[in-house]
Amino acid sequence: MRTMNRETLRHRLLLLLPAVMRLALVAVVAVIAGVLFGAVAGLAVALAGVVLMFLVHLVYLAFLGQWLEQPRLATIPHGVGTWAEIFTRLYKSRRASEASERRLQDNEERFRRTISALPEGILLVDASLQIEWCNPVAEQHLGISLRADQGLRLTNLVRDPAFVAYMTSANFEQPLVFRPLGNPALVLSIGVIEFEPGRSIVISRDITQSERVDAMRRDFVANVSHELRTPLTVVNGFLETLLDARPPLDATRTRHLQLMHEQASRMQRLVEDLLLLSRLESAETPLAEEQVDVPQLVRALESEARALSQGRHEIAAEIERVHLRGSREELRSAFGNLVSNAVRYTPAGGRIRLRWRVADDGALFEVEDSGIGIEPEHIPRLTERFYRVDKSRSRETGGTGLGLAIVKHVLLRHQGRLDVRSRVGQGSVFGAWLPAARLIRVAEPARAAA
Repeated sequence: MRTMNRETLRHRLLLLLPAVMRLALVAVVAVIAGVLFGAVAGLAVALAGVVLMFLVHLVYLAFLGQWLEQPRLATIPHGVGTWAEIFTRLYKSRRASEASERRLQDNEERFRRTISALPEGILLVDASLQIEWCNPVAEQHLGISLRADQGLRLTNLVRDPAFVAYMTSANFEQPLVFRPLGNPALVLSIGVIEFEPGRSIVISRDITQSERVDAMRRDFVANVSHELRTPLTVVNGFLETLLDARPPLDATRTRHLQLMHEQASRMQRLVEDLLLLSRLESAETPLAEEQVDVPQLVRALESEARALSQGRHEIAAEIERVHLRGSREELRSAFGNLVSNAVRYTPAGGRIRLRWRVADDGALFEVEDSGIGIEPEHIPRLTERFYRVDKSRSRETGGTGLGLAIVKHVLLRHQGRLDVRSRVGQGSVFGAWLPAARLIRVAEPARAAA
């Protein structure tokens, strides 16, 4: 700090030195004139010298003011004395500034070329969704032009209802997948990143090919599952007939037939789950909007859980009188999968709690168990198809590996989500959250008079 202050002081003294020397020269000339021609002549010479220096400074100030109107390196004025030092420093400062501006322009141009070369569309908008900049890919995806549409509101140019609702919702946790009205053959995935207050980056990806592959996979699975359903039904029917044959078969053949029946039944459950999952994933399957008596549904699931448990667990339910708007069949499948999983993976003597209650901004169906628990690294992958934490135990309990995938898709169709909390050896809590927009509150029934 002291070194910097000394350097600054030295520069200031060097800048003032020519002016001080000129003042000293005027004073010396005035003194000589006063000695030779009298005091009046000396004062006149001093006044003339000061006025002349003042006029010179005014002229250079005029030059400086004129240059500041258009500050370019080539037009910096030339001066003498103090002004020479000032203009020299301005020249150095301006040259450094122009070099810095050129570097910034080069970096900006390089950045723009890099962004333009990306396969994703990049679009920069402000807080009111006005377009600030976009790359050519975003122009192709959204049907806009940076030259013609810069400064215009994005939702006024892209009028797809789903896109407008997404951009104005301020909820960008999940990307939006939609087909632009101007190009229905294109499937886009839209994501928004808020990188500073009042500004956001809109990223568009062309997922047409991946959607086509997913559709082919779904159709293939659905068709194969549908074709397998009939032969499996026939095989199961014949196996049941053989098992019920009179007189009974010997013990060895009976055991073999029972194993065949168990595996055929398991395969039939797998086919049914695959067909259900394909139907849930299909955008062509509309969601049934009906009033669902969730308390009655939860009580039915409690009874099914007791039957499945066969007295091996302590099962209880806590139910609030709140109904839902949605598909009863799909919600029953989702909630039922959570309940059956709790029964399968909770050792004998454990406890299972079913809860249906109003929660923050919606309602929550929770299944809490005191089972084996799940390690943290497995939780993010639980809703993947055929993902099993313990493969051998899943086969023993008759699971298909599709239950939680079905739960996930049912909740997505109802704008909900699945929350999982678990600790190894202490149990798990699976919560199906549903938004408040789907709640239907029901008045408590009047109690009969005593």
